[in-house]
Amino acid sequence: MTTNNSQALEQLFTNNRTWAESMVSKDADFFKRLVSQQAPEYLWIGCSDSRVPANDIVNLLPGELFVHRNVANVVVHTDLNCLSVIQFAIDLLKVKHILVVGHYGCSGVHAALADKRVGLADNWLRHVKDVHQKHERYLGELLPTAKRQDRLCELNVIEQVVNVCETTIVQDAWSRGQELTVHGWAYGLDTGLVNDLGMSCSSIEEMTERYAKSTKRYESEHN
Repeated sequence: MTTNNSQALEQLFTNNRTWAESMVSKDADFFKRLVSQQAPEYLWIGCSDSRVPANDIVNLLPGELFVHRNVANVVVHTDLNCLSVIQFAIDLLKVKHILVVGHYGCSGVHAALADKRVGLADNWLRHVKDVHQKHERYLGELLPTAKRQDRLCELNVIEQVVNVCETTIVQDAWSRGQELTVHGWAYGLDTGLVNDLGMSCSSIEEMTERYAKSTKRYESEHN
């Protein structure tokens, strides 16, 4: 390991010690409580982008938010990693809300929209391209590029909410009467604010209704 790399890592250890000391100075029992308790009401499914820190955005402490992240916040029915997180959150932690959160300015969404090759991740972003093709009428070339990118970000979130709702895990939870709602949000890097996309679903029937309403609003905006 080079000297520069060693110094960079040592800075992380220094940052860690500073952070831990600051937490204890604010609350002497903070870590004691953290060890003995994890009872989050929320599962966050978001993008891996380093500019989108889940806990900070909603101002929740460690232990209050269960988190799964991947490139472009995609939920795939063959992704056992994501499905395992959802199952653990619902069946063991008994979360009441699943938050599917995209963000404007997402590099993965932009690459999918522009058909830009990035490498192995192209295979993963194929799912976002599928969303693009499905909703191509809302993403016409006449729209400014920035608006097309933002709209695909939103449409991708909407489709991922549907994917979450259609998992056997969520459907089984609803069948047994477990309290659970799936939500679709988009986060603005430039404002720090979350935009509710109107995709809060507590049943398959509600999902169908919300999906129709959420996509219909683009009908009047696609020209």
